[in-house]
Amino acid sequence: MINLNNNCYSLYIHIPWCLKKCPYCDFYSLRFLKNKKIIQNQYINSLLLDLKSDLLYTGHDICIENIFLGGGTPSLINPKLISYLLSEIKNIVHVKKESEITIEINPSSISEKNILTYIKSGINRFSLGIQSFNNSSLKSLGRLHTAEDAINAIRMFNKKKKLKINLDIIYGIPGQTLKNACDDIYQAISFKPNHISWYQLTIEKNTIFGQYPPKDLLNDDFLWKIFIQGEKIFKKAKYMQYEISSFIRNQNDKCKHNLNYWYFGNYLGIGCSAHGKLIDLNGNIIRTVKNYNIKQYIKGSFLLSKKKILNNEKIFEFFLNRLRVYNKIYKKEFMNKTGINVAHIDSFIKKALKLGYLQQNNDFWILTTKGHLFLNDLLEIFI
Repeated sequence: MINLNNNCYSLYIHIPWCLKKCPYCDFYSLRFLKNKKIIQNQYINSLLLDLKSDLLYTGHDICIENIFLGGGTPSLINPKLISYLLSEIKNIVHVKKESEITIEINPSSISEKNILTYIKSGINRFSLGIQSFNNSSLKSLGRLHTAEDAINAIRMFNKKKKLKINLDIIYGIPGQTLKNACDDIYQAISFKPNHISWYQLTIEKNTIFGQYPPKDLLNDDFLWKIFIQGEKIFKKAKYMQYEISSFIRNQNDKCKHNLNYWYFGNYLGIGCSAHGKLIDLNGNIIRTVKNYNIKQYIKGSFLLSKKKILNNEKIFEFFLNRLRVYNKIYKKEFMNKTGINVAHIDSFIKKALKLGYLQQNNDFWILTTKGHLFLNDLLEIFI
């Protein structure tokens, strides 16, 4: 049986506007136009109605442990709208006082004044989309900001005390050298952020890069060389790796919102294209996807699809997310999160053990070094 005692959720809010669509990005976005403020106001109010409609499925007694404003570029719209949105959310659903509230920031769309407004609204974690400190790399990625913009933005945030800062850095950029990739890490570390997300560039089908692949993409062997060298740099700088692409200075710097995803937790997703995973009043795990059409969304047509997750899907999704985190996977945790007895996956586990991808004892499984290296092969066992 699924553990229904945990009524705590994460809340993801999608703000879709961008100045320009990056060629590698497959998230839903719309071009930002300053003369479309009315639509932005309508959208913010629609987000609140969307949240209320989700609570019809979960019940109103849930609490929100953390909030993540992503996009798109949330920092493009008026910070006062963000402040209003967060204030109204707290009137609709219980948000824990100690909740972590994150907003994604583009280095070219931030100011001291806006930072203060965000802080007053309760935002306590800022995720800066730096991607690289190399102007050639930024140009390859189609980014509008420069290395100087990135550095200035980080310095603005570092002036404020007690804020949690994440820097997003990408490696595997077309034409990138090993030195360029390592220099990005060294530069990021020099600012001493709490958290660094160090992602490999992936080419998705529904992107400009997917349709027109760059000629100077890096091969797998070279990407692996960058990854190994990068891990060494982080370790030497005393940044701990707690997840495949996440590095922290202290244990309490982990991204709570992402951890909830990786631990197969429940979350509400509001806004165009947002995804959610919730437990309905009958105890079923439900996957929700919101409308991609902003005109329909603003008119109140929020839900695009709602689907009960089947047992075989639960198994794969649990391990797809949980194996990203570098620690023990308790068998009781698997049963509580999926409602499935571990005996049901015995054949999968035996195969993973035989291939050396996992180790186990009576209470838990743990990923081996080989399992880490061949994670995709391991995941295929659970399909």
